[in-house]
Amino acid sequence: MGSLPDPKIRRIAIVGGGPAGCTIAKFVKAEEDGYFIAANNNSRFLLAEGCFKKIDIFEQQASIGGTWNYSDFPVSGVKHEDEIPSTNPVQSLEKPSWVNGHGKESGPIFTTPMYEGLESNLPKNLMCYSDKPFPSESQLFIPREEVCQYLEEYAEDVKPLIQFQTQVLDISLQSSKSNPDIWTVKYQTLRDRAERSAAYDAVAVCIGHYNVPYVPDIPGIRKWNEAHPGRLSHSRYYRRPEDFTGKKVIIVGNSASGVDIATQISTVAKTPVLVSSRSESFLVSTGTGKEEVPEIVEFLPPSDFVRGVRFKDGRIEEGVDAVLFCTGYLYSYPFLPSLHPKLISDGFRVRNVYRHMFYIEHPSLAFILLPFRITPFPMSEAEAGVIARVWSGRLQLPAPEAMYGWEDDRIINKGMGTSFHALSFPEDFDHHNSLYDWAAQTDKGLGRMAHRWNEKERWTRQRFAAIKKAFADRGELRHEICTIEELGFDYEAWLREEEEGKLTDPGVTL
Repeated sequence: MGSLPDPKIRRIAIVGGGPAGCTIAKFVKAEEDGYFIAANNNSRFLLAEGCFKKIDIFEQQASIGGTWNYSDFPVSGVKHEDEIPSTNPVQSLEKPSWVNGHGKESGPIFTTPMYEGLESNLPKNLMCYSDKPFPSESQLFIPREEVCQYLEEYAEDVKPLIQFQTQVLDISLQSSKSNPDIWTVKYQTLRDRAERSAAYDAVAVCIGHYNVPYVPDIPGIRKWNEAHPGRLSHSRYYRRPEDFTGKKVIIVGNSASGVDIATQISTVAKTPVLVSSRSESFLVSTGTGKEEVPEIVEFLPPSDFVRGVRFKDGRIEEGVDAVLFCTGYLYSYPFLPSLHPKLISDGFRVRNVYRHMFYIEHPSLAFILLPFRITPFPMSEAEAGVIARVWSGRLQLPAPEAMYGWEDDRIINKGMGTSFHALSFPEDFDHHNSLYDWAAQTDKGLGRMAHRWNEKERWTRQRFAAIKKAFADRGELRHEICTIEELGFDYEAWLREEEEGKLTDPGVTL
């Protein structure tokens, strides 16, 4: 095991029709004469390889967008208080709702972490695909609604490959002497609940990792939640700040969602909004009405305290109306239960994968966008470029021992937990460029290539947190800001000053 099967891969299934699934499909399609099946997010690059006879994309939602799709429904319809604490990655497949926010029947609705007023974390010149820039007149950090429209346009040429409203139920490996890697994909069309199955030579999993919320098992949290139902929640279910008007709120976590949601809520909640975290954020908080506090170490007994919590420094806060956990997600693949060795143990990382992509025992199974703290759309192109070329036979993987060696080295350097897939700058750019260089080894004008980051883009990425703060500080005027130069971040001017020995830097965040 650990090598690709012979005969060559001809039939590909892609699970997920969001940003990643459509990307890998395009890269395959570029070879012109292939037809590819993808499920969910990562199909563009595979089509570019042309040697594939069948490409199917399975998307459980009714439209393009994946994680970027928004629905009001979870706020009033999902009883998520019974998910606290949430530490088990082994979950059943999510069942859709068929009612929209106005009580009318709609397409299948699945919960996503989108909320009102959300804007991208990255400036548009770093966020976009290599072949589709955002419009020059768009604001610098793109609103959620515009991102959805952008993805619809990007996916136009691969839409015929997508089976919408179709949920993958199970993927199992069926080996034979003639072909050791045959993947049986069992799926259900959600409208009529009809179940079917099909065989593929390779599977790309492109569902993201925002499906199973992680809420830590803090001492006392279970009894507190039972005594005060509805007061503990996760950012996956947050939709608007008005739901917290006049309330005493604690935000747990200070990553991108925690910082942004705390800023939103602080405009209507009882101030200060307490932002609880274990470490300093790599982002710069904006606005007022917030107070940073240490991590919560105990939810105090309801019999002795009025909705009380204790922080690590001993401070006690009572009368807490809402605690919103912005504590991330667990990796979970309920449609892949029978793999051995297993992909998931505690859910903090995906096991037995090479370069965050290939399942080592059977590299005909691959994943797109396992890493985080990255530039997702460009990274999906870099990964898809490699996967498409490996599956077409134009690029070779190392021996299984070497791939397991990469995983072992990663564990030594990053640990077994969430840091395994964390690619903080500059590692994200270095990893992206290394994937580009790997794919370029075989590129002779065939297939699609991702963009390789240059020095100006690296300079911008290094400063993105300061750029984001400068943008947010403009308030409503931020909607008129379209370039980083308008905020005082001018790479050419910085370069000239550096050459002249007069460097004055507006802000660097590593």
